[in-house]
Amino acid sequence: MDDNTQDSTQAMRVPGQNYATDSTQAIPVPERKQNLAPLLVPLVIGGLVAVGLGLYGRVHTPTGYAIGPAGFSGALAMKAWFTTGAFVLALVQIFSALVMWGRIKLDVPWIGTLHRWSGRVAFLLTLPVAFHCLYALGTQFDVPRVMIHSLLGCFFYGVFTAKMLALPKRGLPGWTLPVLGGLTFTALTGLWLTSSFWFFTTIGIKL
Repeated sequence: MDDNTQDSTQAMRVPGQNYATDSTQAIPVPERKQNLAPLLVPLVIGGLVAVGLGLYGRVHTPTGYAIGPAGFSGALAMKAWFTTGAFVLALVQIFSALVMWGRIKLDVPWIGTLHRWSGRVAFLLTLPVAFHCLYALGTQFDVPRVMIHSLLGCFFYGVFTAKMLALPKRGLPGWTLPVLGGLTFTALTGLWLTSSFWFFTTIGIKL
């Protein structure tokens, strides 16, 4: 390519556009755009779940009781241990996700199964806790610890819903699942700190 041809090729390039070049021509390479539209529905539904739980907790008249926790001394102990179990399994989720994403180099063929089942069991452990909190106690804002716990509980189920709805979708930005998963884990950590940790450090470690 002579100098005049090269100058004319440079002049035809669009500023800001990426090009794959060879010795004869400049071919524009389209930039990959992130499509956020498929994420809208999961986020809206997750938000509705969070708000709905909060509203139910406020309008529902607390009964003071909900379930008989077999094997535990009381409802508080049951909730403390179930939330602790869910938190430990959430740590397993974080570890297995890091292995699956290649952040931790381990050759574990069954890591995907571990990730799925630890998440399922962790979620199931939260259900009796959430049922007792909403039905027996309701959403309370009088005590700062309880207020934070109530808000985190609503947020946890909202972001968990959004994560599960986004999971089967294709074309989402690569950060979608790590961010939603991280928010879910953060909410659960806050729930553990404002319930189980408080119970164990205030009342004691007992069943």
